[in-house]
Amino acid sequence: MNDLISSARQILGEFELGNDLKAGSVAAALKTEAGNVYTGISLDMACGIGFCAEHSAIAEMLKHRERLISEIVAVSDQGILPPCGRCRELMLQVSSANANTMVAIAEGKSVPLRELLPHHWLGVERNAEPRVPADSQPPDRAAHG
Repeated sequence: MNDLISSARQILGEFELGNDLKAGSVAAALKTEAGNVYTGISLDMACGIGFCAEHSAIAEMLKHRERLISEIVAVSDQGILPPCGRCRELMLQVSSANANTMVAIAEGKSVPLRELLPHHWLGVERNAEPRVPADSQPPDRAAHG
């Protein structure tokens, strides 16, 4: 996880966008099951149209047609931040297998995403295998060669 923390801290740094809007106050880094690292920064915008650093990193991952996250971290000037509920939900909806993603929640502490989403509406329980209705997820590209 230390390599991800370092990657996130490299891009951390708030900057002005105009009209008192900002970006970069939070940075995130994730590692996929394939071993690739993707990063992102937060956008603090008006009218709720901004998004979290984790969303930015996940979008970058999806652009490269990957879905499986092995670990993820978000950092700010105050240290490591656990993901908000919206970010937790996004990870799980990208792939139910992401219930096994190791999520940094504090300095030196990571837990599987499933522990942050007990009794999930898609049926992902703490000790159960993740499951999603078959028609709600596209097939894995890797499964098709």
